[in-house]
Amino acid sequence: MRSGLGVKAARVAIVVALFAIWEILSRSGIVNPRLLPSASETLATLGELLQRASVRKDLAVTATEVVTAFALAVPVGALIGFLIAENRYFADVAKPLLFFAFSIPKSIFLPMFILVFGVGFAQKVGFGFFSTIFIVIMSTTTAVESVKVEHLTVARSYGATPMQTAFRVYLPSMLPVLLEALRISMIFNLTGVILAEMYASRDGIGHQIATWGENFQMKQLLAGVVMIAVIAIAFNELVRWVETQCSHWRT
Repeated sequence: MRSGLGVKAARVAIVVALFAIWEILSRSGIVNPRLLPSASETLATLGELLQRASVRKDLAVTATEVVTAFALAVPVGALIGFLIAENRYFADVAKPLLFFAFSIPKSIFLPMFILVFGVGFAQKVGFGFFSTIFIVIMSTTTAVESVKVEHLTVARSYGATPMQTAFRVYLPSMLPVLLEALRISMIFNLTGVILAEMYASRDGIGHQIATWGENFQMKQLLAGVVMIAVIAIAFNELVRWVETQCSHWRT
């Protein structure tokens, strides 16, 4: 318990130190305050932005796109990953292709999504889905392969149904890898949607950040970056909490 509190205190101290360095660099003039507004001014601007109805609307648009892309990519990717792990022939064919596809920067495909879907909700969700599904497939494949053969043999020898095997052997064994994959997948998903909004969009917080950058509104730009970082950290901590709650279910 004491060690856990010490780790949390160290994390808070690092964040406070980073904000303090940021404040000093700007206030002292070491970095041009027009290029790097101070941390206190940025946080004040963030508070003002969150009071604007237009910003809250853009946040809701981005959240809807992120959740939709995530809800589509996770089950589809998990199913494909499961099929790859369970079929040796399918794995031999698909695995090298997946690694090739995963290594290609996804941003180069963004113009194709605009051509196919136009500028709008489908384009951003589609690109978020595309940015997420490869990591879900690869993580699920690894998770399924981590299930011990002895556990499967025992379950099948006692006549377990496919449903019982899935929920009592596969899922508990795969849970740690899957929860870790969910955290990483959401990062890819959020990045994909924000990138799509910044590249070509009429709404969403990514579109707002791109507009602030183009107009050299540095306080708003940095406040938007802090906003996205807080959202990403909040989701990461939510999944970590779920992981803690499910810890008793692991094998």
